[in-house]
Amino acid sequence: MKTIRVLDMGLVPPLRSQAIYHGVAYAMTPETPDTIILVSPDAPYACIGYHQELEKEVDTAYCAEQGLPIYRREVGGGAVYLDSDQLFTQWVFQRNRLPLDLERRFALYIQPLVETYQELGINATLRPVNDIHVNGRKIGGTGAAQMGSADVVVGSLMFDFNFALMARVLKVPSEKMRDKIIQSLNEYMTTMRRELGEAPDRAQVTRAYMRHCAEALGAPLEIQEPTARELEVTEEIEARFLSDEWRYMKGGLRQSGAVKIHADVYLLEAAHKAPGGLIRATARLREGRIDDLTLSGDFTMLPAFAVGALEQAMRGVSLEPAAVLARVGEFYASMNAQSPGVSAEDWTAAIMALKAQAPQ
Repeated sequence: MKTIRVLDMGLVPPLRSQAIYHGVAYAMTPETPDTIILVSPDAPYACIGYHQELEKEVDTAYCAEQGLPIYRREVGGGAVYLDSDQLFTQWVFQRNRLPLDLERRFALYIQPLVETYQELGINATLRPVNDIHVNGRKIGGTGAAQMGSADVVVGSLMFDFNFALMARVLKVPSEKMRDKIIQSLNEYMTTMRRELGEAPDRAQVTRAYMRHCAEALGAPLEIQEPTARELEVTEEIEARFLSDEWRYMKGGLRQSGAVKIHADVYLLEAAHKAPGGLIRATARLREGRIDDLTLSGDFTMLPAFAVGALEQAMRGVSLEPAAVLARVGEFYASMNAQSPGVSAEDWTAAIMALKAQAPQ
C-alpha cells in the first residue's frame, strides 16, 4: 500500500468537522492518496445518521434555544451529541482498498483505536459489529458509507463526554424517560477520563493512534494539507448540510400509531431492535398490503441508496411473514446490499410489527 495521507485539522467549526470528510471523499480522484482525517469541533452540536428522521430523534426546540446546530451526515448510525472532547478519526480510502466485507472493514478500522486505548492502559476490545467496549461499557461506535469513488469509515477517540447534555438533546416522550437515559449512559458508557482519572495529552494520543494505523494498514503515514479542490467541495457540502431540504430529507410519513385515512387505508408506525441497530418502519397500508413505506433508524446499510430501494421493493407486498421475508430475500439477492447486524429476518420483524398496530 502507498503512503497514507494524514490531515490533522485540529479544532474547526462544528460544520467543518462533519463536512471535511465528505468533501475529501467527493473530491477524490484516482490520484488522491488514501486519507486519514483527525479533527475535533471547537463548539458543541448534534448530528443525526443518514437514515434518521430529524424531528423524531432530536429535540429541535431545545437545540435552537441553546444554539446547538444540528447536522445530518451521510453515514448511518444514531443521533449523537458531539464536542471538543472527542477526536474524530475519519478514513477516506479509494474504493476496494479496504476489506469489501463490512464487518472485516469495521474490524480493521477499529484495531488502531483499540490498540491506542490499550497503550494508554484502557482495557478496550472490539465488540462486533462495530463498537468498542471497556469492561462492558461502550467507549465508541463507528459508521461506514460510500461517497463518490471513496469508501468512508468514521469514529472517534473519547477523551470525555457530557452524558446529561446527550440525553437532553435526544427527543424523548417524557422527562422520566430522559432520566433513565442519563442513568443508562452513565452506567453503560465510558471515556478516557473515566478510565484514567484524567484526560491524557492529545498529542500523545494522536501519535499513538497514527503509529497503530501504520501498523494495521502496513503503510507509512505522512501529514499533509487538504487540496484547494477538497476545500472547495467541502464548502459545497457545508451549504447542503445547512439546507432544510437535507436536514429533513427523511420526512415521509411521520404519524405514529394507526391513523385511518379512509376505508382500508391506514398509516402505521412500529420499531424493531436488531443487533445492528434500531429499525423504524412507517407505512401506509391499503387493503392489507404495503402501499408506501419509510425505513429509518440507526443501522448501517451500504450502498446508502439500498434503503430507498428496499422501501420501493416492499410496495404491494401482503403484510404476511412469508411474503415479506420472501420479498426482502429477493431484494438482497438482486442488490448485493450489506447491513451488518441487520438480517432479512430483522427487516421482516420490523415490517411485521406494523401488523400489531393495524385494526383487526
